[in-house]
Amino acid sequence: MILNNYFAMQGIRELAQNPLTPDTVLELHRIVTDGTLEHPEYAGRLQDRDDQRVSVWGDGDQLLHRPPPVNELPARLERLCAFANGSDDTPYMPAVVRAIVVHFMMGYDHYCEEGNGRTVRALFYWPMLREGYWLTEYLSISQILRKAPAQYARAFLMTEDEGGDLTHFVLYQLGVIRRAIDDLHEYLAAKAREIREVQSRLKGLPGEFNHRQLAVLDHAARNPTAVHTAKSHDASHRVTIETARQDLRALEARGALERFKISK
Repeated sequence: MILNNYFAMQGIRELAQNPLTPDTVLELHRIVTDGTLEHPEYAGRLQDRDDQRVSVWGDGDQLLHRPPPVNELPARLERLCAFANGSDDTPYMPAVVRAIVVHFMMGYDHYCEEGNGRTVRALFYWPMLREGYWLTEYLSISQILRKAPAQYARAFLMTEDEGGDLTHFVLYQLGVIRRAIDDLHEYLAAKAREIREVQSRLKGLPGEFNHRQLAVLDHAARNPTAVHTAKSHDASHRVTIETARQDLRALEARGALERFKISK
């Protein structure tokens, strides 16, 4: 699921440049559910049997929510996509509110057999990125929703209790987004502290590394997944391939880098 979510975000980054369509939504569903469904044939398609619709029940057989019948789903998804896209002749709505409404309606209509929640959470990012809020793709709302699933469900139910008034759900989701932003700031601050600590430790080792090796270590601290080769090191510092190899081997010997093979 984690890998699927990564692929979904890669796709959304590209899809956000185009209008949202039902086919796009179903392709997103196929991506986030790939290899995870009990019935793989349900991936990327609308639910087509009313007897498999999932209703929500409370205590004492109290019906809390029943999704619309399957014959309404194609038209409802078309309208949802039109709303998500907006147009010049529709009233202004902040991108974040539009994204939250899309999130709610995806959960309310329950378009697919399984994997609706994953699709909803992935699709939330689409209106935001389309409006240029690039930082959104680095926010993790799923982690926060998983911590308090009862509050998430309550926000849906309060909206239904109020005859479809989305105020409760919008306020709840805005709170989730604020916490996600705070979590991102904490993460970035922690990474910045790590980088400063590495740089401080390197400065405390005069003569241990040459200037080229210090540049590699500084870059690696900022980009832990970066790959350094003798060829790239040679190009960056205008030294011979052999000198570049010696620099990297010395860092490997000190435990600062790990060597692995790519192709031949």
